[in-house]
Amino acid sequence: MINAIIYFAQNTAYCGKIKLFKLLYLLDFQHFQETGKSVTGFDYQAWKFGPVPVKLMEEWESFGEDLLNAVHIESEKVYDFERQSVKVNAGISFDESEFTPRQLRIMKSLSEAYKDTFSPAMIDVTHAQNGAWDKVWQNGKGAFDPIPYDLAVPEDGSRPQYHSGDSCRTNDAVVGPKSSTGIDPCYPAR
Repeated sequence: MINAIIYFAQNTAYCGKIKLFKLLYLLDFQHFQETGKSVTGFDYQAWKFGPVPVKLMEEWESFGEDLLNAVHIESEKVYDFERQSVKVNAGISFDESEFTPRQLRIMKSLSEAYKDTFSPAMIDVTHAQNGAWDKVWQNGKGAFDPIPYDLAVPEDGSRPQYHSGDSCRTNDAVVGPKSSTGIDPCYPAR
């Protein structure tokens, strides 16, 4: 979990709390859609501004020692306001050995798609109509309810099939079509 945070903090700009939460959600739900397993093990809830990894949210105001040793929050000026961004501590580096090739592919795809994106531009992706968050949120009726990972899998139970005809290439990573998580790495939101 901490290593995924390190990866996104190192490989995306403007990585504040909301953007990080959205990236982790997309990582977990895309991976679950493909494999039936999450990457971080986080449980997510449907909050007004999107999916929230509950355990990380609880730790956000006062980082535990392991997270505090890896990252810190730093104010950075973005246009005319100060943004609280996640920054990796000096001497800390991402350890790819903790991830499978599939997990690395998804993380790379997400970081490339949203590298310079501000969190508000990601709302259309994480709040996609009939996506996992939307199915739980239901115009606020499901506020703070858990978002089951099973909602990442299409109703027919199928898993994505990646063939040369329905995939796109982002540098060396081949990624598939738009999923029920709402992400379309071929045409990222900007």
